[in-house]
Amino acid sequence: MVTYPAEWNEKTFIEFMKIKRGASPRPIESYLTSSTDGVNWIKIGDAPRYGKYIISTVERITPKGALHSVRVYPGDFILSNSMSFGRPYILNIDGCIHDGWLRLYDFQSEATDEFLYYLLSSSYVQRQYESFAAGSGVQNLNKEVVKKVNVVLPSIPEQEEIARTLSLFDTYIDDLAELIEKKKSIRDGALEDLITKKTRLDGYAGDWTPVTFNQVITPKARIGWQGLKKHEYLRSGYSYLIGGTDFSNGTVSLDNISYVTKERYDMDTNIQVSENDVLVTKDGTIGKVAIVPELNKPATLNSGVFVFRTNSRLVPAFLFRVLQSSVFREFIDTLSAGSTIKHLYQKDLKKFEFEIPVDTKEQEAISAVLTAMDEEIRDLETEREKMIQIREGAMNDLLTGRVRLTK
Repeated sequence: MVTYPAEWNEKTFIEFMKIKRGASPRPIESYLTSSTDGVNWIKIGDAPRYGKYIISTVERITPKGALHSVRVYPGDFILSNSMSFGRPYILNIDGCIHDGWLRLYDFQSEATDEFLYYLLSSSYVQRQYESFAAGSGVQNLNKEVVKKVNVVLPSIPEQEEIARTLSLFDTYIDDLAELIEKKKSIRDGALEDLITKKTRLDGYAGDWTPVTFNQVITPKARIGWQGLKKHEYLRSGYSYLIGGTDFSNGTVSLDNISYVTKERYDMDTNIQVSENDVLVTKDGTIGKVAIVPELNKPATLNSGVFVFRTNSRLVPAFLFRVLQSSVFREFIDTLSAGSTIKHLYQKDLKKFEFEIPVDTKEQEAISAVLTAMDEEIRDLETEREKMIQIREGAMNDLLTGRVRLTK
């Protein structure tokens, strides 16, 4: 049980703000416009991936369409009322919102916009959304849910100090996010240049040679008679069972992975995988790529995934980079030209051609450069996640008065 400072004021949202659901003119296509007198039409895609402000929109609607919608103004909050519950955004523009948003406004006599942003983002408020929504039997964030939320508000000056402190965390977190995206762009550019021979590493000037898939790679996958029954997908067990949904950022995530028994693992040595094996999805979203990390137990493949094993001419880590590049993406696009393919067949793979350095040391050197870039990005992502956790702790302390700030 949280004990708030005695001088803080307890209020429900409806007691100090107005809440209104958005509305959409229908059919919306009839009201979209590119005219300069159009009104900003705010959609979830206009909200930033990181950050708190909405500053522009892709689409506009006509003034007539705006009459059938809900106007919003700079300083208002909008909350998404479906999908993910209630991430808040502060508007830096005016415009109109559809019925997938809630407008929160006229709160300034009791709360600053920056403080309210952190309050709305807090786990305390988010838990109330979930509790009230569950109790109402409605699985979205409607006006009736939001107006019941109960909070405790410090004075305006203390709100300003709390928001100022938390914004320092946000600035650092946002700077890290921007740096991560920049590093990814540099890495992706280097990948393309190195794999297509546009850039050569110092000390390497040897020949590259074209190869076909079958000359350097043998694919293996779980065959039909080995199909697993539902009860064989275990929460723990002898062996990891790697599927395409376990691919994450070019590697295998163990966060939600399934397991199988030793008997199932032993059934086929061809699909027993180990560190640095190259995996490719062959069903659903085809052509996703991962390289197997160091594992603390045996691993085998689920259906829908190939393991590509190379001969002595091709370093697995270099193959992994080829498959991450436009060279492989363009091959997949060629296969699917004019149709939607849902399966990657071995007969298709034999058509795949690409170039490799004859000297495998150059292949290793290229792979090492790109791996170093990946590691730098992962370190930055780890730092960002750590700072997000620290900020969450600071929010809990400051928004409950457990820690007080002094000027």
